[in-house]
Amino acid sequence: MHQGLRTLDQLPIGTHAVVHHVGCDRPVARRLMEMGLLPGTAIETVRRAPLGDPLEIRLRGYLLSLRLADAALIQLIPEGRADLVDEVDATDRDQLLQFGAYPSKPRAATDRVQTVLLAGNANSGKTTIFNALTGARAQVSNYPGVTVTRSSRRITLPEGSPVEVVDLPGTYSLSANSPDEQVAADEVLGRRGDPPDAVVVVVDAGAVERGLYLVLQIVETGVPVVVALNMIDEASAGGTDFDTKRLGQWLGATVVPTVASRGRGLEELREAIDATLTRGPRTDSSRPGLPADAEQDVAAVTKALADANFGQTPAVQRAWAVWSLLSLEHDDDASGLPEPVRRQVQAIQDRATQTQRNLHQELITARYRWIETVAADVRTQAREDTRQWTERLDGILIHRFYGVAAFAVVMAVLFEALFSWSEPFIGAIEGATGWLQTMVATSLPPGVLNDLLIDGVIAGVGNVVVFVPQIAMLFFFIALLEDLGYLARVAFVIDRLMGRVGLHGKAFVPMLSGFACAIPAVMATRTIESRRDRLITMLTLPMVSCSARLPVYALVTAVVFAGEPRVFGLLSVGALVLFSMYTLSVVATLGAAAVLRRTVLTGPRLPLVLELPPYRVPVWRNVALVTWRRVRKFLEDAGTIILTMTIILWALLSFPHSAEIDTLHDASRAQVLATTPAADQEAALAELDGRLASDQLRYSVGGRMGRLIEPVLEPLGFDWRIGVGILGAFAAREVFVSTLGIVFGIEAADEESVSLRSSLQNATRVDGSPLMTPLAGVSLMVFFVLACQCMSTIVVVRKEAGGWGWPVFMFSYMSVLAYVASLAVYQIGSLMGWGTA
Repeated sequence: MHQGLRTLDQLPIGTHAVVHHVGCDRPVARRLMEMGLLPGTAIETVRRAPLGDPLEIRLRGYLLSLRLADAALIQLIPEGRADLVDEVDATDRDQLLQFGAYPSKPRAATDRVQTVLLAGNANSGKTTIFNALTGARAQVSNYPGVTVTRSSRRITLPEGSPVEVVDLPGTYSLSANSPDEQVAADEVLGRRGDPPDAVVVVVDAGAVERGLYLVLQIVETGVPVVVALNMIDEASAGGTDFDTKRLGQWLGATVVPTVASRGRGLEELREAIDATLTRGPRTDSSRPGLPADAEQDVAAVTKALADANFGQTPAVQRAWAVWSLLSLEHDDDASGLPEPVRRQVQAIQDRATQTQRNLHQELITARYRWIETVAADVRTQAREDTRQWTERLDGILIHRFYGVAAFAVVMAVLFEALFSWSEPFIGAIEGATGWLQTMVATSLPPGVLNDLLIDGVIAGVGNVVVFVPQIAMLFFFIALLEDLGYLARVAFVIDRLMGRVGLHGKAFVPMLSGFACAIPAVMATRTIESRRDRLITMLTLPMVSCSARLPVYALVTAVVFAGEPRVFGLLSVGALVLFSMYTLSVVATLGAAAVLRRTVLTGPRLPLVLELPPYRVPVWRNVALVTWRRVRKFLEDAGTIILTMTIILWALLSFPHSAEIDTLHDASRAQVLATTPAADQEAALAELDGRLASDQLRYSVGGRMGRLIEPVLEPLGFDWRIGVGILGAFAAREVFVSTLGIVFGIEAADEESVSLRSSLQNATRVDGSPLMTPLAGVSLMVFFVLACQCMSTIVVVRKEAGGWGWPVFMFSYMSVLAYVASLAVYQIGSLMGWGTA
């Protein structure tokens, strides 16, 4: 390090400085530079997170957080040494204003529906504009070949032309750093099909320089561009005015000021899209030049692309050339570029490394220097900035003490909503399901069709819809916190704690949601940018003790710990055991995440480069639409598979059906009717029906499988009856209780059923020893803590992970872990003499 230089992590809070060198790993440095953190950039340290890490800084009109480990690699210019700014000096600046756009012709008239992409940074208001343009009936699907959600809808422009508007994932540049950003880059560059007919780029007027970086990249491809300069009211309140006509001349694009949350400027935006599609791209703009060496490199790659006939126009080829020099790594086999182009890019990158040139910095700096010139020309600070809300709220919500308290309150409200507020809706759905089953049972004669509709179709639909209240509430809160600007602060506050097991700060909300239900929790991992972090989170989430495990815990503790004396005269043994199960689930979840991070999903911990947007009043219509689309996506994608698997599981527990058992039951029923007093007949017949269901279950494939796996389960303290319950619990964990009720011949059993509890307390093994001892009960609960006994979770992980490989791995490792842990509990306990009743 140059003598006198210091690093960003050493800069006192509230101090200003200028960046000298960004020395992070290449992907991290590229992301930071693309967000405007370049040599020569003025920054200010604002605060540290309550746990001391990460660090919050201010630059180019917005707030950014990064971990101290990355801040330690960013060198600052000491006072009085402005000569140390990297060599983007007057010599290079002369090249940064080369006029003349890439020639392109308007698109010919065609009968096909034209495509308009909606692009922009995260938190720029892009989705709000999309919702305002398209309404609530947008189609939600996945991009071909990936699990990234795609929202689109056809709309009619003012002159009557239909266009399809596609909402791209938020991205800061076309140099992708996540699957979502890769999709955005592919769509803009036409990598997955035809290039778009136009792109609307949404720019936050409060962070215009950062937004213009993406605009410039898209304009350079030659595609017609419309810029929606959004949240112009916030910029005006901050005393900033923009000359949008002059900005449009610089960019060669139409610039429309908008306030999407209030609907201002949307009609002008529709008209601009219509005019741009008719006119085609403008050519009255300037473009940033590059330092001589970088220009030669770009020209060499552009020629290689042209020779390979890759790219439809010279503009697209040049855009691909810059993209490849910024994005293509040696181990990147999925770029889709021709092999000669890959070799050319790698040779240039290697040569730059050998000559100690920072090629990324040269390309990004050239753009930002041009952007700075443009911003200085079109932006004026006409009034004093009087906005203080974000600073004041952050003083509380990210405070060392108040921030942690506020965070705990917000998470407690979320937790209460998922657990308690959703309960009436869940109860109503379960009641409606039961009513429908009863109606079908009384309307149709007994038989296979009756059972299929009641226990297969209706139960399967109920298994899908019953998740909707929790999913809707979770995504409502996530969308609300995101619109408010607080969701990024959650990651900022908790990142250091989550980082100890190798997880991203954004993983905390899904983890907490898992205590209510793993289904919405897995879907909530979409807020995590890194695919590796998403996978680690979703592959460990099923170990968090969800509400569906509570009936199992309640039944077992009531059976084996009833009447036990209180511990220290305060806590019941059941409460202590229940607390231990929840503690085990948390420890196991975090431990599994740490192991997966260091083994199967090994890799460097990704940096926390996170924008902290201003606090804003939420757009309620936007929050509602985001919630509805995610719920609908769950019902369309996961719902069909869950329904199918419910029917399959019903068939396994219902077939084959024994006519002999039915004959014996009919004889017993006739005897009961003949010999039992009328007042007692109803109870006697119910008991008889329970025995029939138990006998038929034992005869079914599921019952036979229970007996088949009994030797494997015996070392855990279980017998075939518990085994059948475990198989039934695969439909949903709470089904374990009702399945056990069928096994013991008890109709409509739940965890509060006295007869089921009594049957379990009195149940014995073949040798006459009791089945449910305290040790066997603890072993069973440990198994349920660690096992992935939920087909719905597996289905949702399959949808989110993009295939069956990861959910199969999850089910396998969790089953092995559950078996080994339960085996250790029962066998070690037995050796220590705890195995008796």
